[in-house]
Amino acid sequence: MTATTAILMIDVQKMYLEREQHKRDVFGWPPIWRLGEVVGECRQLLAAGRAAGMPVIYTRAVQRPDGADATPRMRRLLASVAGNGVPPPAAARSGEPSEIMDEVAPLPGDIVIDKLRWDAFHFTELEPVLRNLGVQRLIIAGLQTNVCVETTARTAMMRNFEVAVAEDAVSTDGIPLHFNALNAMRVLYIEVAPWRELTAPGAPWDRAFTTPHYGRTEPSHSA
Repeated sequence: MTATTAILMIDVQKMYLEREQHKRDVFGWPPIWRLGEVVGECRQLLAAGRAAGMPVIYTRAVQRPDGADATPRMRRLLASVAGNGVPPPAAARSGEPSEIMDEVAPLPGDIVIDKLRWDAFHFTELEPVLRNLGVQRLIIAGLQTNVCVETTARTAMMRNFEVAVAEDAVSTDGIPLHFNALNAMRVLYIEVAPWRELTAPGAPWDRAFTTPHYGRTEPSHSA
């Protein structure tokens, strides 16, 4: 498991940091659950993947300042808070909120792809890049579990990649949302496991086939 497996790091951007949270508050979005711990796991996953020779691809969620490239529902949301001086929930292409967090910043040779939608494949160069690299397996990590991570994982499965989600290296802005999204992906036969298991030599990625009622049992978790 080297170059045929890639790490896809989704939207670990500075817009999620505590100092940017007031901009999310206006939209009624809580802070990301366990953000510091999850970013730390992402950092370790990246280091392990690079050491094993895996390609590393980042995505960034970006948006025009005027919201002209947003979905109709997002444009309606923006209009609902107009006058509060609130920027779009996705970061502009330039500026600190759009940057990848320093702790997990890209290194020379990593690939960074900008996206306008939750799906990292939608109107981006992601699939041609993966095909050119000979990637067959994707380990997905980052933010947010029930939004960009899940949407991208579903599309990757539909495009015949073998997909895993690093359950200890993803999070979102609600504990039930996080665990429900992981279970929804399990039901689709996406491998959901800690990243150390996913990157272990010879990892079979077979939980979906060897675990009874996979994704249909209540997970145990704590806040």
